[in-house]
Amino acid sequence: MLDTAELSKLLEQVDQPVAGASGLPNALYATPDALALERERIFKNGWACIGFGKDVPNPGDARPIDFLGMPLLLLRDPDGAIKVFENVCRHRGMILVEEPKNFGGVIRCPYHSWCYSLDGALRATPHVGGPGINRTETIDPTQTGLTEVSCGVFMDVVFVNVSGTAMPFETWIAPLRNRLSDFADQPLFAPTSHGSFTLDVQANWKLIMENNCESYHLPWVHPGLNSYSRLEDHYCFEAENFSGQGTLVYNPDLRFPNFEGLPSKWDMSAEYPSVYPNVFFSVHRDHFWAAHLDPKAHDRTVERVEIYYATEEAATSDHFAPLREKNAAQWKEILSEDIFVTQGMQKGRGAPGFDGGKFSPEMDSPTHAFHAWVARALAN
Repeated sequence: MLDTAELSKLLEQVDQPVAGASGLPNALYATPDALALERERIFKNGWACIGFGKDVPNPGDARPIDFLGMPLLLLRDPDGAIKVFENVCRHRGMILVEEPKNFGGVIRCPYHSWCYSLDGALRATPHVGGPGINRTETIDPTQTGLTEVSCGVFMDVVFVNVSGTAMPFETWIAPLRNRLSDFADQPLFAPTSHGSFTLDVQANWKLIMENNCESYHLPWVHPGLNSYSRLEDHYCFEAENFSGQGTLVYNPDLRFPNFEGLPSKWDMSAEYPSVYPNVFFSVHRDHFWAAHLDPKAHDRTVERVEIYYATEEAATSDHFAPLREKNAAQWKEILSEDIFVTQGMQKGRGAPGFDGGKFSPEMDSPTHAFHAWVARALAN
């Protein structure tokens, strides 16, 4: 059982300047109660990632999503806009969509055949007033549509705010949009092959975010990556809702067509912002990927990575297929190298004498920034 009074005291020690701060307490990694608290105060109250626009590429496409036990429906409407609804019929709460599917006209509930259009409006209620009577005064279709969830899309990553109380999406995403302004409005092309992979990690979601925030571990955990993107060439950055690290020298033996109009600084640079709470980005001159963290339990996280390219040729042509395969395999290898670290830290959270750890102000400031953000979110 999570002791919320004790947790509040410990969180005060986290939200301090990095040199004297403690890390998040063990209980936030080791108990189901902690994830339940985070579900309410972090994932419901703020903006969080649930998937990608590529999941619903065509008008009428719909994809069910289990968002920490909350059934959501990601769909693309007839005008091509992405929308998110609660994936339940307003009649008796039946799940509407069990598998990804394209709906040409309406979404029909399999229980009593209530039907909804792709804008969420209630369109049909067969026999609701008795056999052969399809309307009743007690049910107003204008007030009984699907419950819409606030959503926003940035670089094909879909975010939601379930509570509806967060700041407007464009306000919230503005710091990251400014940071990645050279890429934010570029066209992105999803590969026809070797464009995604998934890792099932037996560790708390926060440990994966923390690990991605910093480059301190590169020489020991990623010797291959460190050979062409050295620790010495990395730098840190922080903002209100993200932090991370970048490199001044990223030069693998892979070449795809570049994004258009990039400043020369990106010829050899790359950046890796971790966007709170559950997605991190990897931005390069010629490709981009994002990793969505889906907490399945307090000690298990599904990490889904989707890769995008700057041109349709790079993403779809046979010519670039071998390079796409090599690029995806390379990133999967790098992210897989982190698994023993995050799973090792998860086991370490069982040590009663561990107090959350300490931070190197020079190397760990992005990780501390994430910890402080979590502490503030949980204290509210």
